[in-house]
Amino acid sequence: MNKKNFLFTSESVTEGHPDKVCDQISDAILDEFLSKDRNSRVAAETTVTTGMALICGEITADCYVDIPQVVRNTIRNIGYTGACSGGFDADTCAVITSIDEQSTDIGNGVNKALESRSDNSDTSTTETEEIGAGDQGIMFGYACNETPELMPLPISLAHKLSYRLTQIRKSGLIDYLRPDGKSQVTVEYVDGKPSRIHTILLSTQHNPEINGVSDNKAVQKIISNDLKKLVIDHVFESCEIKPDEKTIILINPSGRFVIGGPQGDSGLTGRKIIVDTYGGYSRHGGGAFSGKDPTKVDRSAAYASRYVAKNIVASGLADKCEIELAYAIGVAEPLSIMVDTFGTGKISDEELAQIVSKTFDLTPAGIINKFDLRNLPSKNGGKFYQLLAAYGHMGRTDIDVPWEHTDKANELREKASTCGCGCA
Repeated sequence: MNKKNFLFTSESVTEGHPDKVCDQISDAILDEFLSKDRNSRVAAETTVTTGMALICGEITADCYVDIPQVVRNTIRNIGYTGACSGGFDADTCAVITSIDEQSTDIGNGVNKALESRSDNSDTSTTETEEIGAGDQGIMFGYACNETPELMPLPISLAHKLSYRLTQIRKSGLIDYLRPDGKSQVTVEYVDGKPSRIHTILLSTQHNPEINGVSDNKAVQKIISNDLKKLVIDHVFESCEIKPDEKTIILINPSGRFVIGGPQGDSGLTGRKIIVDTYGGYSRHGGGAFSGKDPTKVDRSAAYASRYVAKNIVASGLADKCEIELAYAIGVAEPLSIMVDTFGTGKISDEELAQIVSKTFDLTPAGIINKFDLRNLPSKNGGKFYQLLAAYGHMGRTDIDVPWEHTDKANELREKASTCGCGCA
């Protein structure tokens, strides 16, 4: 983002959105396998539609998991039961599974890297030391100083709105809401910095009647008043930039949202990758996260690139930073590391890239070991990746996410001060 004055919009969706239902099912399956066998190789894909969930993919593990039961429990926890099911009920929907083992060709490439690891500061000797990347690909990470969690403001606000929408539904504070919903926030930037809230959009699935009121205009008025007070006002109460008298607020602009979830639209794992990351403010490599075990660099390297970018911004070496990593299947070391600070860096991007390569172990094994990615589900009561499958994988403050730590900021600052560029 090099423009000075512009509008930028990001969206989020609730956990009842059909694509997010799929992401959560895929990650719930991953959590269950890793909890029972930390070395499980999982690539679980889910699609849902009216009355059906289909689970397919490749899984190799030394344990048994009752996949249909995991699927039903996940759907039930989201809220698709009884009157709110809308043709997609946790207890009655068909659950179809079609699972193969991981390809031996892929497995061999992952198990034994084709290149030896270099000496980096975070290397450690473990049983996974020779892991190669599970596939080729490019991954991007981003951070900026627009919010305390170092995320772009539009996606940060959109996630907060979606999360709050689910909170008031599940708590019973509003009893007419159904699981599906979306949020969208447009921020006006002046001189490259957030200046004001231009537009707020909320769409929520709801019962056709509210407290005996069936007239749709009256129903929508109740929803608009409740969501303005209990969602929008609540979220922006603690924000530095608040809506003003010119802010456009749209609530259920379609006029009615009763049919939703998998009945309204089919869902698919990995179809909300921009919601999962930076809301479009940064580039995305294209790979999805959910349902993939840590040997898949689509997931683990995306987390690592966020970690690197966030630590650079936290160190004060840049106001914003984007990292690109590239991998080859079966090869441990990344093929390339790119740093772009968009002209805000205290030292050159090339020097930062050299410091990054000396500071972070960005091999698959190094990333897995640094974040303990294999053990996170078992260390968190059997549920970790599923929690990331809604409301974003980056910038989370409600759960302890290791790639959000800024423990490398001081080291980066010290190395930059001795880089010879005179920035100290």
